[in-house]
Amino acid sequence: MNSQNQWEPRRSVREHNDGIHKSHLGWKIFWAAIASLGIIALVCAGVAWWNIRSTTNEMYTSSGATRERNAAQVLKKREPVSILLLGTDTGALGRSDKGRTDTIMIMTINPKTNKTKLVSIPRDMKVNLPDYPSESPAKINAAYTYGNVKETINVLQKHFGTPIDFYVLVNMGGLKKAINQVGGVDVKSPLTFDYEGSSFVKGHTYHLDGAEALKFSRMRYTDPDGDYGRQKRQKLVISALLKKSVSYKTVLNRKFLKSVSDSSKTDLTFDDMLTLAKHYRKATKNVSQDHAQGEGRNIGGQAFEVVSSDEQQRVSDVLRQSLGLETKSVDEDY
Repeated sequence: MNSQNQWEPRRSVREHNDGIHKSHLGWKIFWAAIASLGIIALVCAGVAWWNIRSTTNEMYTSSGATRERNAAQVLKKREPVSILLLGTDTGALGRSDKGRTDTIMIMTINPKTNKTKLVSIPRDMKVNLPDYPSESPAKINAAYTYGNVKETINVLQKHFGTPIDFYVLVNMGGLKKAINQVGGVDVKSPLTFDYEGSSFVKGHTYHLDGAEALKFSRMRYTDPDGDYGRQKRQKLVISALLKKSVSYKTVLNRKFLKSVSDSSKTDLTFDDMLTLAKHYRKATKNVSQDHAQGEGRNIGGQAFEVVSSDEQQRVSDVLRQSLGLETKSVDEDY
């Protein structure tokens, strides 16, 4: 988030003797302006640094999950890292309950290959909960309801045999506030649909405020791709918000940062984020997407997405390879 200003003299120095004094004065003013801008930049950087540190401190919450490796050492050695991205419906549409994780994505960032992989997991995927066997089988989005982020991480590590190093949790109510704070986002609709009084046409780009962005990203029943289509639209909204939030004006906007900290939790520390920004940045410019494909089934009166053991193995292979790890067989008991 850097802002650079280039200043140049508007006209060349006159090359006659009576212009020498004016020339010297002009250069003094020029360098004084540069110095002033430098001081302002330092002050802004200091405020931005303080705002970011304060925000990340407020967001930090340990997951309590059983880790398969030392995440701090992974970052220290600049090894490929995995981050679980979770979105809950808390705070949206007047909801104040804990909610479930309607968005579940595993992101891997590899600074060696400069590639990022983003894999979506269907929210209705049929799983067994390691710490809640009496509640199993259950939908994977219920793992958060029963056992918070801890259970969600434990479930994913069991089903896909892949280490989860960090997590980021965002609630939809806070997402709405954050979008409003940056003045809305621009997204191109991948399909034509109506939802809760709003209409979208395929191929058209819309400038959406927080409420409209939630409508755009929540619909799934009339999407021919169902929940998989909703995942795509959620990615569009989140990507658009990220583009708007990289401005220095946003970093200096305490209301925006407050909305982020109020609606987000993560076990990434401020130093972790600095390391990612400094050493993993290039990899985030090359993103490929995938998803775990399930099959809809009604089991015990519940509608599940059943992801076959072969598909779980495929996703595990994709994730582990993107992390530079050898593939391994997924535990069939899960």
